[in-house]
Amino acid sequence: MWTIDLEDEYFKIYDDRKTLAGYFAPEYGDIQPEDKAHQVIQDMIKNHDPIKGGYMMLPLVKFGIFEDGKEMSLDYVEQQLREVHNRILAWKNMLTEKGIAHHKILVSHTDHDMLSITLGIIFSSPVPLEKKEILGNLGSILDFAHQKGLL
Repeated sequence: MWTIDLEDEYFKIYDDRKTLAGYFAPEYGDIQPEDKAHQVIQDMIKNHDPIKGGYMMLPLVKFGIFEDGKEMSLDYVEQQLREVHNRILAWKNMLTEKGIAHHKILVSHTDHDMLSITLGIIFSSPVPLEKKEILGNLGSILDFAHQKGLL
């Protein structure tokens, strides 16, 4: 159901309709010297070096109210905020069920009417920097979120 493509130093995650679903940024570790980080990371990717985890960014919630000039009724705003609340509760439950302790929430850089969530992912054992292996380790979270209607 999911595919990933490497772009620079992170992976784009796509659903079965080829729609961008999120991003995964591997945790490459403390690379020294810093001015050689790009080359070292490229070598790590080329050699399929193992990583312990990374950060998966996914859409958390779209409000549907923060558009310039959009006229709304009080009923519409109330309905949207209720749906936002329900979606946030669903995400909270998912994080608890999947045992994901670390996350952060930011306003999406591409849509100011949306919040994104970045999940701190720690693999049970090191995973090679290889698309199939990474996807195999992220798939259960993506599937679970999809089943819950979050993706």
